[in-house]
Amino acid sequence: MMQVIQAQNVTLAYLKENFSLHKSEEEQFFTEWFDYIPEISELEKQYLDRVKTNYLNVLENAPLLEEAVKMVVLSPLLDLAGFYRHHFYIATEESVEISEEIIIDNEENIEQTKEIIKGKIDVLVLQDKLWLLIIESKRSSFSLAKAIPQALTYMLANPQPDHPVYCLVMNGEDFQFMKLIKQAQPMYALSDRFTLYRREDELYKVLNTLKNLGQVLS
Repeated sequence: MMQVIQAQNVTLAYLKENFSLHKSEEEQFFTEWFDYIPEISELEKQYLDRVKTNYLNVLENAPLLEEAVKMVVLSPLLDLAGFYRHHFYIATEESVEISEEIIIDNEENIEQTKEIIKGKIDVLVLQDKLWLLIIESKRSSFSLAKAIPQALTYMLANPQPDHPVYCLVMNGEDFQFMKLIKQAQPMYALSDRFTLYRREDELYKVLNTLKNLGQVLS
């Protein structure tokens, strides 16, 4: 079992200081999320439109927890991208608790109250080169920024340092890809962030990128 430092101690500054990790500003460093993207069919687009509708409908009743996010959103994406087929395997790694502190104004007592909201990062690994981090929130969706340093920690510990490692961080409604290369100085880059709250169904772009990464890793 991989040992990961406490989530609350993981920041980008911490990784830079302790692992010499730097963000690449070169556009050509991470082209896999926008270049040579496979087309998806009209049938796949219809399926993804239904996934988006299902997610938004379920979300109306209660904040989605991690298992529901995996069932409603992630599982269809993995199926359409071909990650349940030969050459790929899925392994579930340990979960890591995350939290954020908010300040509540109490008008009656004219004072501020701090409240801790806790969540969890659940990790799935495909082929040791592609990591999926799903954020569960007990109350509202965490920003992906809460999980990115933790994701990079997992990626730095990958067992194949000579190959690029990729990651998708998602909370059900937002998605962002990452790439890390461990060389003399580890470097990483981020894709644009995709969301289900735009008029266009950005699950198309998420699936396109997953398919492309599947071809790269095959």
